[in-house]
Parts: sequence; C-alpha cells; structure tokens
Amino acid sequence: MRPLITFTTDFGPAAPAVCRGVMFGICPDAEVIDITHQVPRYAIREGAGTLRFALPYMPVGIHVAVVDPGVGTDRLAIALRTARGDILIGPDNGLLIPAAEALGGIAEARSLENRELMLPVVSASFHGRDVFAPMAAHLAGGVPFAAVGPAVPVERLVRLPEVRPAIREGRFESVIVHVLVFGNVTFAGVPADLEAAIGPLTPGRPLVVEFPAHGDAPAVEERTVWEQTFGRVPAGTSLLMADSEGNLELADNQGDVARRLGLSVDRPVRVRPG
Repeated sequence: MRPLITFTTDFGPAAPAVCRGVMFGICPDAEVIDITHQVPRYAIREGAGTLRFALPYMPVGIHVAVVDPGVGTDRLAIALRTARGDILIGPDNGLLIPAAEALGGIAEARSLENRELMLPVVSASFHGRDVFAPMAAHLAGGVPFAAVGPAVPVERLVRLPEVRPAIREGRFESVIVHVLVFGNVTFAGVPADLEAAIGPLTPGRPLVVEFPAHGDAPAVEERTVWEQTFGRVPAGTSLLMADSEGNLELADNQGDVARRLGLSVDRPVRVRPG
C-alpha cells in the first residue's frame, strides 16, 4: 500500500493545498485523504470530535490535524503513536487525544523538535505547513518515529475538560459537544442517560429541549419528539434521536437546527418531558 496521510484542519480552502504540496514534495508516493478543512475556526473540541468520528474508519497511517489557536506560543507540537499503529500529529491542546484513545490508546508521545524534519524556515503562524506537514511526510516515507524528537510523558499531555451529563429527577442536563455540517447538534450523553432522568424513550414521545441563556445568546426552547431517524418526522420539524455513534442528537429533518436556534458548541442544554 502507498503510505497514508489523513489531513484535518480549520484552514478553509487554500492553505491545505500548500500543506499537501509540502507533503508530496517530501513523500511523492503518499496517499493524502482530506477529512475536512471546515472545522469551525479555533474550535478544538469540534476538531477533536471530527477526528474521533473519522479516524477509526481510516486505514492505519499518519494523521495530521491542525486546529491551533496557540500556534507560535510555548505549546508543544506532538506526535502520538497509538496501540493500533497510527501516528497522530498536531498541537498539544487536546485535539488529538480522543481519536488516539479510540485507536487503542496512546502507546508513546513525542515532542516534534527535530529541525531536519521541518521546513528550513519555521514561521510563527503556519506550523501546519512548516512543522506538521513535513513531519508527517517524513514519517510516511519511513523515518522512524523516535526521530521526531524526545519522548513526552503521556500524563503531561493537554486534555480537553471532560463533559458529562447530569441526571436529575425528571430532567437531563448536558452541553452541546459537536455541531455537524447539516446543523445537527450532539449532546454529551447517550439515550440511557436520558432514560435514567425521564423514563422510557418511546417513538413519538413529546420532549422539551431548553437552552438557557449563554453569553450573548438568549434562552431558547424547542418542543420536539423522540424518534429513531429523520424521516420519522415531517420535513422542517425537529427530533431528538441517537446519532450514528450512539450519542444524543437534536436535528431538523432536512433543516439546520443549529442555525435556526442559534446553537453552538459548549451551549448548556436541558431535556424534560413534554
């Protein structure tokens, strides 16, 4: 097989092509799969969710991810070797860890410090091009993992704060952890958590989903139903369901519930019976 590199960023349309050019210049045989370059700007948790969703379905390879509001600061640039055999490359800001854990866990972590494996000039603001892309390409071309730089204790890696739902009597409390491209919003928690709070989730059961005021966003309430999939409700109306990963998800059938209600990641949410 050709060596595989996957690529995920918040860069938008142009900058990823520059990084791919760097990769191909070092490892012309590489197969580069673009997962997305439309992660919302600076949204580390969104990027981490995207990687956690996508990478288990990719072949074993090198996975580059850059959502890096701390670029140019003293944050580490890291490479993680997983138990499955993959290597994840990116900033040490929590972006890589959920996916690495989904790939069997972190077997070894290293800081990217070998200047011979970077571009000759490393800017303060484009480490995707100058550090992460060339490191990935060198590894894809056969450079040993240990060559990237010194080992880093796994327990010292930056982790995103863990989000867990709260189960109250007759009420489920959580937060939005992901907004999909269709506008569906994912909550921390699974149907069993919701059932523990409000009882059995029978198809068509009326529910009230409340989003308290948050920052500049006013409080909003959505009256919806529990259903199995989008087509079980009329087009343009909402439903609460289990997504393809088994998490709770609020969606509009053929619509964008996040835009309609003004929702974003980290927004608190409460669900109660309708």
